[in-house]
Amino acid sequence: MPINKWKFAHFVIAFAWAIYALSWFLPVAESGVYVFRGWDAFDIALSPVLPNSPAYKDVHTDPWYSQVLSVASAATTVMFVVGPPFAVWRGSRRVQRACAWAATTAFIVNTHWYFLAWWDLRNDLSVGYFLWWLSFGVLAIGLFRLSSRGTVNQYTHAAATESLGSSGGAPSE
Repeated sequence: MPINKWKFAHFVIAFAWAIYALSWFLPVAESGVYVFRGWDAFDIALSPVLPNSPAYKDVHTDPWYSQVLSVASAATTVMFVVGPPFAVWRGSRRVQRACAWAATTAFIVNTHWYFLAWWDLRNDLSVGYFLWWLSFGVLAIGLFRLSSRGTVNQYTHAAATESLGSSGGAPSE
């Protein structure tokens, strides 16, 4: 398919996926000599509900709300993988809009790693976190664009309906 036939929204969504995929391999945070990659951060985010996780004993002492936000952050990661492909390939405009709002909510929820006061190591956050976080915002923009723009068939149908209305309802030959 030629590039000019793709919608701009598809490019934005593909760009969000590229940023997201890249963020899994880049450093998310550094703690001493250890560098956490994206998949390490996902494991740490899920550690409040995984008692066998190596990070469980460290995270288990955090306040309850930080544990809830941590698990919610991991859930947004799962949502990123499951929701948008369904919305783009099979979803109606309503589903696309719902996924766009879910991505916006995920973008806001994931700010807690940087903005909340209990996170005293925000200076340790690295490029992987910021790209991962950005990918949710870019995805939301792409999904909002996709859900608000009509397809060529819808524009053609609207034009045909309009021309039928102006000719008294009977098609002209």
